[in-house]
Amino acid sequence: MDSVEEMGPVDYLVIEFPGNRMTGEAFPLLVDLADRRIVRILDLAFLRKDADGSVTALEVRDLGDDAAELTVFEGASSGLLDEGDLAEAGNALEPGNSAAVLVYENLWAAPLAGALRRSGAQLVASGRIPVQALLASLDAVDETPPPGGTAAA
Repeated sequence: MDSVEEMGPVDYLVIEFPGNRMTGEAFPLLVDLADRRIVRILDLAFLRKDADGSVTALEVRDLGDDAAELTVFEGASSGLLDEGDLAEAGNALEPGNSAAVLVYENLWAAPLAGALRRSGAQLVASGRIPVQALLASLDAVDETPPPGGTAAA
């Protein structure tokens, strides 16, 4: 792994698949992002939450043919995810669903992050705006009449 000073921001995602339905449609896109060095996959784990609430870790081979492309990440484990993290991810799932837990480095941002760290800057806040919230905000703006006018039809 690169020195911490030169790394890009590291993010995680817990992606829930209702009814344990992983179609595999997104898997080639994840492989492409890694191949183009936009992201580096640090950890990738899969979970299933049964109807009784028990959580089971899954292997890539347990996911079926749709996940064949993910074999390139089989065993991807930086050690960042531990049993407690996976249990917490499992708690977020609805019974009968499965999830992918992904930890990745944003390689595209590594040069900027390194330059900022060298200059003494530090990240003090971060966040993500869900697409649904963004669309709701944009819809609200479209429906708000301009001062002294009426809303567009």
